[in-house]
Amino acid sequence: MADLQELNHAVVRCRRCPRLVAWREQVAREKRAAFRDQEYWGRPVPGFGDPAGGLLIVGLAPAAHGGNRTGRIFTGDRSGDWLFASLYRTGFANQPTSVARDDGLALRGCYITAPVKCAPPDNKPLPSERDACAPWLDAELALLSGLRVVVALGAFAWDQALRHLGPVRPKPRFGHGAEAQLPRGQVLVGSYHVSQQNTSTRRLTAEMLDAVFLRARDLLATGGPGRTPHR
Repeated sequence: MADLQELNHAVVRCRRCPRLVAWREQVAREKRAAFRDQEYWGRPVPGFGDPAGGLLIVGLAPAAHGGNRTGRIFTGDRSGDWLFASLYRTGFANQPTSVARDDGLALRGCYITAPVKCAPPDNKPLPSERDACAPWLDAELALLSGLRVVVALGAFAWDQALRHLGPVRPKPRFGHGAEAQLPRGQVLVGSYHVSQQNTSTRRLTAEMLDAVFLRARDLLATGGPGRTPHR
């Protein structure tokens, strides 16, 4: 735990990517009208949750007015509303909402992180920014010693999970409910990202998201593949 806290302190101080530093700080200065009275975090956003948990959830990057505002991954935006509500329904969170770092949310057996720690313009990090952030994710994964199941939210997270926890050959194809056995005995499970675009168009429903986390719970309980989540 102490090592992970030290790592997260170092992550928060990172200024490796000039474009991301400029963007996250610009957003924090200019703010969205709805949050104009709030102080934005405006720094890299570290991982969050139960470091001893067997489940890791991997996203893409903090949202400009979500994690970049609140300082906690998936906190304070509609994607987080969907994610934490599902984690609550499936037993991985103590409450269904997440609005601020001090709102009492606690994760049970679950840790959440992103391969890119700063909010990127248009939610699209450059390959060079992804690569500059990769050592942070490697260090994080090395400290999550109980990791057994990884849920990747979206194709970017799927690719990064395979990159950092693989390789797997041939490369497994991403899809909602897709699964891949990783070299160290862990299982990778794919889910459509909880983006507003996916949820508003019902490409991703609450039932579909719950099925992924119930599948993760099954894998944690049994230690191996079995039934496929509903799609």
